[in-house]
Amino acid sequence: MNATIINLIIQLLSGAAGGNIIGNTLKQYNLGPLGNSIAGIVGGGLGGQLLNMILGGGAAAGTAATAATAGGLDIGSIVEQIAGGGVGGGVLMLIVGIIKQAIAGQPPKS
Repeated sequence: MNATIINLIIQLLSGAAGGNIIGNTLKQYNLGPLGNSIAGIVGGGLGGQLLNMILGGGAAAGTAATAATAGGLDIGSIVEQIAGGGVGGGVLMLIVGIIKQAIAGQPPKS
């Protein structure tokens, strides 16, 4: 299996986890397990890709070490995918929860 596909799967799974963690932590924005997971998966994919562009884009081109580890499966890359996916999933779930609450006209619960 291609390393890019594995990185994307890691981002999506950690995004779903991040969305559910934020949804369960901030109950007023909770979308339910399925809503949290869907928003988290989308946010995880976007957040992981964004972090990959930010951190991976600054690498010096042309070196063999950079080419070997870019998008690879070393521990740093895996941690980067988990962090980007989890944070992206949590943030997007929170944004969707805030929008849903604003559309419903509910004041934020404390």
